[in-house]
Amino acid sequence: MEKERINYEVVVGNAGDIRAIAQFQVDMALESEGTVLDIETVLPGVTAAMNDPQKGTYIVARVNGEPISSLMLTREWSDWTNRWYWWIQSVFVKPEYRGKGAYRAMYERIKEMAKENGVNQIRLYVDKTNYRAQEVYKKVGMDECHYLMYEEVLG
Repeated sequence: MEKERINYEVVVGNAGDIRAIAQFQVDMALESEGTVLDIETVLPGVTAAMNDPQKGTYIVARVNGEPISSLMLTREWSDWTNRWYWWIQSVFVKPEYRGKGAYRAMYERIKEMAKENGVNQIRLYVDKTNYRAQEVYKKVGMDECHYLMYEEVLG
């Protein structure tokens, strides 16, 4: 059986995508971590990032003009390499598009953008128990790295 081919339009998000991206974040938090987010808190957070590229850049995949997935890129400067690292965060693909190349299309676009901008590495972090996402990241060519992540929540 031939895999369904979907023509994804992958673009940098714009103000018209804010509500969809915010809803994706609410849905992703509940699904992946069991965390309930308030859309009225998330909306200004997405808006702030959309209005300030220093906070992040959203990449959106669309089908027939409608957002069906998104992620956010943030930047980290490396004094070791004198180059940027990009971090992928806040990944969400609508369930009906999972396994149909939406994330791969976004990741391929990110790699193109990274090469154009002299980015040294693309990184992300994923919940230790999110095995499905880990498999997706491996399929697109990412490898588990040797770092562990630590945090302290301050408030």
